[in-house]
Amino acid sequence: MKTKLFSLFAVLAIGLALTVSVTTPAAPTPKPAAPAAAAPAAPVPEPHPEIRDALDALRKAKFHMEHAAHDFGGHRVEALRATDEAIRQLQICMQFDK
Repeated sequence: MKTKLFSLFAVLAIGLALTVSVTTPAAPTPKPAAPAAAAPAAPVPEPHPEIRDALDALRKAKFHMEHAAHDFGGHRVEALRATDEAIRQLQICMQFDK
C-alpha cells in the first residue's frame, strides 16, 4: 500500500512539474538598447552632500540661536561666532572642490 501511494505521489509530482514547465510562458526577448548618443545625460551627483547638509544645519542652528529667548548661559555670542566661522570654512571648502 505504501509503495502504491508513494508511486502515485511521484507520478503526480512529475506530471505537475512537466505541466508547469510546459505552460509557463517564455521570458520576453529583451529589446535592443537605444544608442548611447540618444540616451539623456544622467545628472551628476553632488560630490559632497554631507557638507551641503552640514551647511544647512549650521544655518538653521544659527537662526535658532539668534532668535532664542535666552542666551544659553552666556555662551550664545561665542557659539554664534564659532558657527559663523564654521559656515565660512565649509563655504571655502566647497569653492575649492569645483
